[in-house]
Amino acid sequence: MNLEQLGQTCSTCTTCKLAPTRQNVVFGEGNSDARLMLIGEGPGQEEDRTSRPFVGQAGQLLEQILGAVGITRSEVYIGNVVKCRPPNNRNPEPDEIASCDHWLLEQIQCIRPQIIITLGNVPTQWALNTSLGITKTRGTWAEFTKLSHPIPLLPMFHPAYLLRNAIRTVGGPKWLTWQDIKAVKATLEALPEKTNAPLEIKQTKLF
Repeated sequence: MNLEQLGQTCSTCTTCKLAPTRQNVVFGEGNSDARLMLIGEGPGQEEDRTSRPFVGQAGQLLEQILGAVGITRSEVYIGNVVKCRPPNNRNPEPDEIASCDHWLLEQIQCIRPQIIITLGNVPTQWALNTSLGITKTRGTWAEFTKLSHPIPLLPMFHPAYLLRNAIRTVGGPKWLTWQDIKAVKATLEALPEKTNAPLEIKQTKLF
């Protein structure tokens, strides 16, 4: 199943308790052959309305962060751990993540990114099977190992967190994010071209 077919199938999913309250499934968006994939936690109100990920203020800031190192939104792929909006923008619950994460795994399998960025606690904890918070994990390279070939992964602060913590001084969240995105850019530039090597999904467990 290719990415387009996967999105069409996902759009009718009613597996978890988020389905009855959604307006739209927010499958994901971007370059299907992206070298860089970004993963958030779940859609917000504007994403639920438009069926597009990261389109509100947080999305605008994310585009600015990428653009600061010469990466455009059209070059990357953006998705979320869950594809339907949790009520009142709460965090997705473990059973919702467990019901939905196969869509994300299949997205990653289709795209074969060379680097993954996780934005905030929920995607980082899911990707790394950890209970550590983002302040403990951000800026430290790890490996995404839920597929047959490990993928370099860097946790970063969620743009919504940066909007609430706009301090730009050295050591502050925005300064740290600038260091992180520069590290991603440098790593991308050092990697060889993508190959078409297939990726298989491993048997995984929820963090």
